[in-house]
Amino acid sequence: MKSIVTAKRCGWVSMENPLMVEYHDREWGVPVHDDRRHFEFLVLEAAQAGLSWSIVLKKREGYRRAFSEFDPAKVARYTEKRIQKLTLDPGIIRNRMKIESAVRNARAFLAVQEEFGSFDAYCWQFVDGRQKLNRWNTTRQIPATSHESDTFSKDLKSRRFSFVGSTVVYAHMQAVGMVNDHLVDCFRYREVRRLHSAKERAGLADTAAPARRPRTAKRG
Repeated sequence: MKSIVTAKRCGWVSMENPLMVEYHDREWGVPVHDDRRHFEFLVLEAAQAGLSWSIVLKKREGYRRAFSEFDPAKVARYTEKRIQKLTLDPGIIRNRMKIESAVRNARAFLAVQEEFGSFDAYCWQFVDGRQKLNRWNTTRQIPATSHESDTFSKDLKSRRFSFVGSTVVYAHMQAVGMVNDHLVDCFRYREVRRLHSAKERAGLADTAAPARRPRTAKRG
């Protein structure tokens, strides 16, 4: 069996960055069906805008502490005083617009849960409840957006989410396994595909994709 150290990985992974390696090897592309994890990635991906993912990963624990373990119900109740305090927190990216966005998005997140039962049920509809399996040979082939992320982004904006442009949303789709964008020669490509297949057999994909569709989502 090939050593995990010498295993082939996606080209964007630096072996000199343990956090990036850990994220790639254990999380990226793995299907997520937990609302708190969805909210975590929404917060972190918005924080990344204009920055590198490695910076965000370094501050991940700081974000976990600052944003109540990524509990959207708690974050939705953050006051102006709490927001101001967070702008002074060195454990996170101290961008007031991004902090305010996290609070605003928490409130919108709760509204989606109220309407659809869970954010997970809502978001997986944009890929019909099934992971989109791509077959990329090089990092250059991986797109920054897709038709699905365009539609998803538009719907999120209509629900008053912010920092949810199509590029950010596509990153979310990659992170939570709505798409498998591991390169075909990456050791995680087949592992992630098997994980999704196993969850489908367990009925999780069906649970994540009820017949009801988002109010503005249209498919070609």
